[in-house]
Amino acid sequence: MDPDELRGRRVGLCVSGGLSSLAVAVWLRDVGAEVTCFVADIGQGPTDRIAELADGLRAYGLPAVEVDLRAAMATAGLDLARYQARYDGGYWNTTGISRSVLVAGLAPRIRAAGCEVLAHGCVGGGNDERRFARYTAAYAPDLAVYAPWPTRAARSVFPDRDAMAAAVAAAGLPLDPGSSATHSTDANLVGISHEDAALEDLATPPTVVRPLTSRWPADAPDEPEEVTVRVERGVPVEVDGEPVDPLGALLRANAVAGRNGVWMRDVVENRVNGTKCRGVYEAPGMELLGTVLAEVYRVTVVDRAYRLLETLSRELGRQAYEGRWAEPATDAARAGMDVLAAGATATVRVRLHRGTLLTMAVTDYPVAADAARQARFGAGGSNWQLVAS
Repeated sequence: MDPDELRGRRVGLCVSGGLSSLAVAVWLRDVGAEVTCFVADIGQGPTDRIAELADGLRAYGLPAVEVDLRAAMATAGLDLARYQARYDGGYWNTTGISRSVLVAGLAPRIRAAGCEVLAHGCVGGGNDERRFARYTAAYAPDLAVYAPWPTRAARSVFPDRDAMAAAVAAAGLPLDPGSSATHSTDANLVGISHEDAALEDLATPPTVVRPLTSRWPADAPDEPEEVTVRVERGVPVEVDGEPVDPLGALLRANAVAGRNGVWMRDVVENRVNGTKCRGVYEAPGMELLGTVLAEVYRVTVVDRAYRLLETLSRELGRQAYEGRWAEPATDAARAGMDVLAAGATATVRVRLHRGTLLTMAVTDYPVAADAARQARFGAGGSNWQLVAS
């Protein structure tokens, strides 16, 4: 789709506050498209910053619609934890799953606004261009998708991020604090990814990144902190004795794990387009809840079923990464994991200290799992026996 095809057409643009999506907003207005900006709050920053972004777009002359998708984002994050859907290097798929949430949540609003094109600012040939295409085809096949950066016309105006930054500054649009010409962040409640020109050199230490929700372990408090999470049927339902919904669980987990320096991870991943790329990721709450769930599965899921659980979780991690969360294979794997998680109930107490998570106790798990447990030293160390319930 070239600029001539967009002129006069109604376009719904997904705007996050990052550099490339704001540059696309400037570009689409300049080429004569009738643009409405959809600003989704997925927990990428304080609510007042989301409102500031929407107000800035309106001041620039672009209609802006604010949409609160934090609850949907939290539910998707807890799904990743429940299904143990990690990718290379233990990466929790924080960016990939947000594309599913964004398209599923924004497409109905884009359609209701009379738009016929969904646009985004993801770079050409990258993971997210494909994710947006796949999720739009799954959730809103009636909408065309416009990705500007693969087009020669857009690249001639914005040949690099310096040109994007200059255009956004000239337009007076509020740029996300984590984005610049040399640094990019992609944030939501589930986690934050950092990409940087310096990080592309593998000799650069990951500590050049300044965390936004976590801390580097060396900067975490000296004293350990403990937290207790209650899991029922594979879902966290209480934190420190207080009932939580998915949003509450993730907010509390992010706070406690973040201040203790949990999960600042340097990852070199295999990307959808066949290349390798390095990033630094923060996902403190996901690491806490995911570790708790992993412990519950180890205690409550029997051997052969556990091996299947590991296989399904690996596949779900890849499906989430590749933007295939809405495909039948994903539905089938999730259904299998739901069966295995049906007995995953326990209370787990975890100690957090300078980036580490140590399970201190697992209690209140099903009697059936306890009865299947073996003991040796309780019988004098001379033979194995089943522990009576």
